This record gives sequence, C-alpha cells and structure tokens, in this order.
Amino acid sequence: MAKKNGLRDAAVKIGAAVGRVDGTAHKAARKAAKAAHVARQELTQLTKQVAALKKQLEKSTKRLKSALK
Repeated sequence: MAKKNGLRDAAVKIGAAVGRVDGTAHKAARKAAKAAHVARQELTQLTKQVAALKKQLEKSTKRLKSALK
C-alpha cells in the first residue's frame, strides 16, 4: 500500500504544479488581451484626433488661400 500512496502523492503534486502553470498562463493571456483592447481603443482615439486635425488644416489652408488672393 505504501507504493500506491507514494504514486498517488506524486500524481497529486504533478497535477497541482500543472494547475498552477495553467492558471499563470491564463492570467498572462487575460492581461495580454486587456492590453490589446486598451491599445485598440487608444488607436481609435488617435485616428479620430488625426482626422480632426486634418480637417482643421484643410479649413485653415482654404482660408489662407482665399486671404492671399
């Protein structure tokens, strides 16, 4: 019986270690997904800002051209 208990204890230790690794990998994946989501939102905001600046520049250019005529 001692051998069976030893094997069972070893299997429990191995299973626990695998569970910890899986949990750590899951946490890392969630963090990466959250970072990617935040980066995507920031990129969307920057795109909107660039579009607004481009529109403003076009207006300024148009005014300047009409002022120089």
